[in-house]
Amino acid sequence: MSAHEKLDTLQAVELAEGIEIRLRMAGPMLRAGAYSLDLLIRSTALTVGGVIVSFAGIAIGERVAGGVMLLAWFLLDWLYPVVFEAGKRGATPGKRILGLRVVQATGSPITFGQAVVRNFLRFIDGMPFFTYGFGLTSCLATRRFQRLGDLAAGTVVIYDRVVSPQARVPPPPLTAVPLPVGLTADELRGLALFRERAGLWSEGRRAEIADQAAVLSGATGEVGVNRLMAMAHWIQEKRRER
Repeated sequence: MSAHEKLDTLQAVELAEGIEIRLRMAGPMLRAGAYSLDLLIRSTALTVGGVIVSFAGIAIGERVAGGVMLLAWFLLDWLYPVVFEAGKRGATPGKRILGLRVVQATGSPITFGQAVVRNFLRFIDGMPFFTYGFGLTSCLATRRFQRLGDLAAGTVVIYDRVVSPQARVPPPPLTAVPLPVGLTADELRGLALFRERAGLWSEGRRAEIADQAAVLSGATGEVGVNRLMAMAHWIQEKRRER
């Protein structure tokens, strides 16, 4: 995995038809926040239901009331995420609050079967001892931040709210600067993508990414950003001349 891929969660996915789409993957911290919100919602629902069942237990009996509570706990713990993620919005309430959505690796809505697989394997992700150590390790080790349940189901969690490309304007290159060394095709493509995506990032984000190519630009910070942009501009001008 390159340094550019580690810093930028906007990833290209090539479909079978040869069409390329871009998905912005959600990292483990935001996903943990969504899970905490869902846990709070489920706990609240279970608490309210417990109060109601406790009063009803006087009429239906304590054993029946206890069975109802166990059934409610099972449904909320196992089926709650399945029903919501397999639905039209592809997200639990917690994910919707934070602007996340579960989709297939191709960007298509997930199926009911995929929702079952990714959530029923959450028990494995929660190990050891419900610390979610396995799931976190898998998220950090995979390019698309997929936990074990995602890998088995072929799903990813993405940002459902995409920032408009016009949100920020990239710094314009003052002059075209020739490349100091020869670059491979992949490196040339990476430089072109840097210029193309620069408008999506803040100044600090641009500098952070440009610093990874300080060997090429010979500078860091905003100076390095401007030199990379100028080099990308030079490449584009050369291509127009051909």
